[in-house]
Amino acid sequence: MDSGIGLLAAAVAVRRLRPDADLVLSSDAPEGTPWGPRTPEYVTDHALDVARAAAAHRPDALIVACNTASVHSLPALRAALEPTLPVIGTVPAIKPSVAGGGPVAIWATPATTGSPYQRGLIEEFARSVDVTEVPCPGLADAVQNADETAIDRAIAAAAALTPRDVRAVVLGCTHYELVAERIRAAVRQPGLPPVALHGSAGAVAAQALRRIGAEPAPSAEPSAALAVLIGGRLAELPKAALTYAEGQLLGAVSPAR
Repeated sequence: MDSGIGLLAAAVAVRRLRPDADLVLSSDAPEGTPWGPRTPEYVTDHALDVARAAAAHRPDALIVACNTASVHSLPALRAALEPTLPVIGTVPAIKPSVAGGGPVAIWATPATTGSPYQRGLIEEFARSVDVTEVPCPGLADAVQNADETAIDRAIAAAAALTPRDVRAVVLGCTHYELVAERIRAAVRQPGLPPVALHGSAGAVAAQALRRIGAEPAPSAEPSAALAVLIGGRLAELPKAALTYAEGQLLGAVSPAR
């Protein structure tokens, strides 16, 4: 689940680990997104609606493929759905990002940037390196709408706030993983190695399997089952989703039902 198409990266990560997995992709109605600029109360109300729509399909686990919802709504989602349905949140990949020694930048929505949740992760895992929190207003919305001009503008604005000497960038919003290579190009400095990018999709998919006691089986027979829910209703993958490699992959092998 996610506010919109930011869940594509996690869905593809699940499919890579378990091609036989049936998937339910649940997102908010277009007028409800993005969640990044919204109040915590708004995010929690909408996240609960989106999660319950997914839960009605009786999945084995629910991945909250949204950093903003994980920051503000994870306790409410778990209270509502667990223990019947394991709920796996998305945590910014701050811990692995500091392995190279820093400096590190964390790109996130304004709602996540500076939040006690993110500051707590920095304090726990990144006290030994220089960390710059970079708010990215408009980037998730631009990705959601596949607005190329707005994507370029938002990435350029965030890159301008990113110190030139950073060696790693944490992608603190799942939407950003869909434009990861554009972000890498924007922050690269002449004469220096490419900046390492750290998303969360792979780790979240692996944790979901662990929570349900399943092992990776990347050679399993692929499933063609994909249910797409938008605002609680069965739908097709949005056209914007099909402009990204992840959406094309899911659309090619998994017709919506």
